Amino acid sequence: MVDLDSEVPPLPPRYRFRDLLLGDQGWQSDDRVQVEFYMNENTFKERLKLFFIKNQRSSLRIRLFNFSLKLLSCFLYIIRVLLDDPTQGLACKELNRRCSNQNYTPGAIDWSPIIWVNRSLPLWGLQVSVALISVFETLLLSYLSYKGNIWEQILRIPFLLEIINAVPFIITIFWPALRNLFIPVFLNCWLAKHALENMINDLHRAIQRTQSAMFNQVLILISTLLCLIFTCICGIQHLERAGNRLTLFDSLYFCIVTFSTVGFGDVTPKIWPSKLLVVIMICVALVVLPIQFEQLAYLWMERQKSGGNYSRHRAQTEKHVVLCVSSLKIDLLMDFLNEFYAHPRLQDYYVVILCPTEMDAQVRRVLQIPMWSQRVIYLQGSALKDQDLLRAKMDDAEACFILSSRCEVDRTAADHQTILRAWAVKDFAPNCPLYVQILKPENKFHIKFADHVVCEEEFKYAMLALNCICPATSTLITLLVHTSRGQESQQSSEQWQKMYGRCSGNEVHHINLEESTFFAEYEGKSFTYASFHAHKKFGVCLIGVRKEDNKNILLNPGPRYIMSSTDICFYINITKEENSAFKKQEKHRKKHESKLSYHGTSRLPVHSIIASMGTVAIDLQDTGCRTSSGPTLALPSEGGREGRRPSIAPVLEVADSSSLQTCDLLSDQSEDETTPSDEEVSAGLEYAKGYPPYSPYIGSSPTFCHLLHEKVPFCCLRLDKGCQHNYYEDAKAYGFKNKLIIVAAETAGNGLYNFIVPLRAYYRPKKELNPIVLLLDNPLDDLLRCGVTFAANMVVVDKESTMSAEEDYMADAKTIVNVQTLFRLFSSLSIITELTHPANMRFMQFRAKDCYSLALSKLEKKEREKGSNLAFMFRLPFAAGRVFSISMLDTLLYQSFVKGYMISITRLLLGLDTTPGSGFLCSMKITEEDLWIRTYARLYQKLCSSTGDIPIGVYRTESQKLTTSESQISISVEEWEDTKDTKEQISYRNNHRNSTSSDQSDHPLLRRKSMQWARRLSRRVPRHSGKTAEKINQQRMNLYRRSERQELAELVKNRMKHLGLSPAGYDEMNDHENTLSYILINPSPDTRLELNDIVYLIRPDPLAYVPNTAPSRKDSFCNTVGQDTREETQL
Repeated sequence: MVDLDSEVPPLPPRYRFRDLLLGDQGWQSDDRVQVEFYMNENTFKERLKLFFIKNQRSSLRIRLFNFSLKLLSCFLYIIRVLLDDPTQGLACKELNRRCSNQNYTPGAIDWSPIIWVNRSLPLWGLQVSVALISVFETLLLSYLSYKGNIWEQILRIPFLLEIINAVPFIITIFWPALRNLFIPVFLNCWLAKHALENMINDLHRAIQRTQSAMFNQVLILISTLLCLIFTCICGIQHLERAGNRLTLFDSLYFCIVTFSTVGFGDVTPKIWPSKLLVVIMICVALVVLPIQFEQLAYLWMERQKSGGNYSRHRAQTEKHVVLCVSSLKIDLLMDFLNEFYAHPRLQDYYVVILCPTEMDAQVRRVLQIPMWSQRVIYLQGSALKDQDLLRAKMDDAEACFILSSRCEVDRTAADHQTILRAWAVKDFAPNCPLYVQILKPENKFHIKFADHVVCEEEFKYAMLALNCICPATSTLITLLVHTSRGQESQQSSEQWQKMYGRCSGNEVHHINLEESTFFAEYEGKSFTYASFHAHKKFGVCLIGVRKEDNKNILLNPGPRYIMSSTDICFYINITKEENSAFKKQEKHRKKHESKLSYHGTSRLPVHSIIASMGTVAIDLQDTGCRTSSGPTLALPSEGGREGRRPSIAPVLEVADSSSLQTCDLLSDQSEDETTPSDEEVSAGLEYAKGYPPYSPYIGSSPTFCHLLHEKVPFCCLRLDKGCQHNYYEDAKAYGFKNKLIIVAAETAGNGLYNFIVPLRAYYRPKKELNPIVLLLDNPLDDLLRCGVTFAANMVVVDKESTMSAEEDYMADAKTIVNVQTLFRLFSSLSIITELTHPANMRFMQFRAKDCYSLALSKLEKKEREKGSNLAFMFRLPFAAGRVFSISMLDTLLYQSFVKGYMISITRLLLGLDTTPGSGFLCSMKITEEDLWIRTYARLYQKLCSSTGDIPIGVYRTESQKLTTSESQISISVEEWEDTKDTKEQISYRNNHRNSTSSDQSDHPLLRRKSMQWARRLSRRVPRHSGKTAEKINQQRMNLYRRSERQELAELVKNRMKHLGLSPAGYDEMNDHENTLSYILINPSPDTRLELNDIVYLIRPDPLAYVPNTAPSRKDSFCNTVGQDTREETQL
């Protein structure tokens, strides 16, 4: 057994109780070894090296002292020259005496003035002191920088120059006879140049700034040129002591004239040493200076590519914003500049562009225009580098715009780059406001810290969805977020272009109520009263307010909202109130304007927006509300005698709850939802209102919408394949009550959530909900199966895989051709298309021989030459809302710099955000029963007094006799077969010539082959009987008369028959060729309403009028299953 006591070490002799408490420090220290690190730096040499070389600040001081010392030596040399006289001095007198006793040889050089000079004792003492210090410093630095090769230290040019200039002075201390010996001290200028370069390098290191290669190169060039001139001046002056005895000024004059290649010849060297020096200096200049200039030119070109720096002084005295992009295209640049500088208060701002790529030729040409060259600075660099952010002075910027590259193949990767840029800017400049554009909604939560964020797919899908229920919503939003004066096409001969161009200048503005002339008088009155009377009096449309103590904007809070003096009012007008002038109209002028009022469908005077609107005499009387049976405004029963205007109820200053009607949003829907139809019961469709249980991505706004009680199985989502729950394989078999909305997209991304939610919002009547079909591929068979022949709208989303192309504008090629094919096959289908580039909108529904489209193309070019930001607005597909580009919404982010509320208002209009008490965008159609209202002002009053709706614009469709091409003229074959008389045959032949000529012009090869085949068939087949000949003749005539539209119709019908679908619903002739549609934003009050006008409304939130006893939104959703639906529909 091991003895444990023997294993325990004995206690130390000084072990005490205090050591037990505090620790055995003395005992433990006996076993410790103190280690000192970096002992090599404790030596005397290393300490000197640390002071003279390694330490940045002390090294900078040494360099500065050395530079000053060399300048002092050059200054002492100039003083010696100015005080020197070649005819004085003992040595010179002795030499002159000897030369006078000897025979003088012409052309001989007297070397004594060159070798000997007159140097006073004080001057000699100063030069010796400077030489001693210089030699000591040079030897010390050589010793500290010694690395084993002594010849490398000795043969350096600075060391040799130091020895030549300093050692002779030290020798004169011990040999006084040599005190007047000439020493080329002026060569110290080259040592000063070398010290200056080292000093600049140490200066950059000491202040921790990035060294500017351009600055260093310019400094080297200037110092080299000065050293050459100074050396030449001093050398010529000294050598000419034995010749012309030039002064320093004469030498300076000679050098300047010589180096500038002027060469007057009035001052020239006389002896050959001075001539040789001139030759040597010229040769050195010809070698050294071109090298310096070449390096300077190279650095200048590189600086032009990188853009240089935005100076700190400018950043502190001027205002600037920074635009960060991954690649800068000319369209993106011009859109930003035109929109940014459209605001008057931004004219003095500078735009600094920070881009990692080199500036292309187009951008370079644009930035060289004087209009932009003085205000736009291009810097090549990365936002992830603090050095580049410092160059752009990001910490002093007023704002930073970070834009994503939507043309990238991988849009998620583009978002990742945007996120990193936003993080880098926020880390470098926390106080700089950030305006960020993101592509994918699932990446939005990474940049929640940004001041303003625009998610492209959110806005895109929301606008596409609202286009299906509110026509041309995309055009409405695009015009609202663009800055315009409303002067587009005011010289046009067509009335619709004048009205459309004038109304397109309306924008959203804001003002404080107590400071406003428009709205100050309506303090304490209802919102609808203020909105109606402000529009009637000033022509402005009040659409929303924001309380002083609340950040949420309320669009049309309804008639129960009372205006307060501290409210911020948001209104639509051509210009803001601060830029408006108010003039009172005289009576005779009003009478004159009333005579010019509208009396037809083609003439409409455009009145002034401010205070020159013609007022409308309206008899006030209570009327009924719009019923749910039809979208009409009821005609008053008490119409009175013929010729008297029907009366409209007044808009009350304070809402009366007894007279206020919610206009079928709650009452009518509740009845409809409480008693579901037999079809809904048989189909198992039971709707409830609530919030979606799952969110597709972080940061999506919860929206109260229509939901199914039970989740549909995944297998039932395939429309073209049956499953165990149903056997339907096409859309028609489902028997949908409402028309379909087809979405043709490449993938089912998270952005589709923002397409579905606005179409299923709680304020949409349940009976008007359209089935939504997602088409991931669009061959003809799939189009026919998904019900394209009876669809209400087809939305074509730009595919991500085609957004990038070698040629930028070719990114939309596939989408445009596919949509053109759909347009030809299904001309009655309403197709809504998204494009990448707005310039490609001119190819939508392209007709090569349409003269009217060509005229609009010329109009677009004229407006672009005038500098319009909305030159594309007159294209018929865009005006009608059938095409838009998400890049047009880039201006929404730019406008947020001046109007910080624009993103919030746009999100509320599109239904992306829902604020309690805020209204929503919807529309109503003017029918024949509504034409009794007659004018837009009366409609405004009718809506405000009955339902509390605020109209903001009109979507108008007009019949237009457009010039059609001959290829559109066709005659049906069935009609010709029933024609027997000669006159009809003659008229047919005349029309036949036109159709065949146009068809041959459109498809010459196809038509020529068909005609040749018909002729050969008629010649080769023998005439066995009259019936056979008649049949062949009929086939030949059918081929002649067969038009392109009939071929396409027959193709579609045959394909539908092959798939087992009925072609009954296919209408091949109904199209929109002879109509044009456009938007009138905030038209004048006396604008006449026309049949089929669609009015954009901001309807108040129906949930704002629900009694407190009604269940909350959250409770209604949680208690959906197993409870009576009546309890939920009270919402």
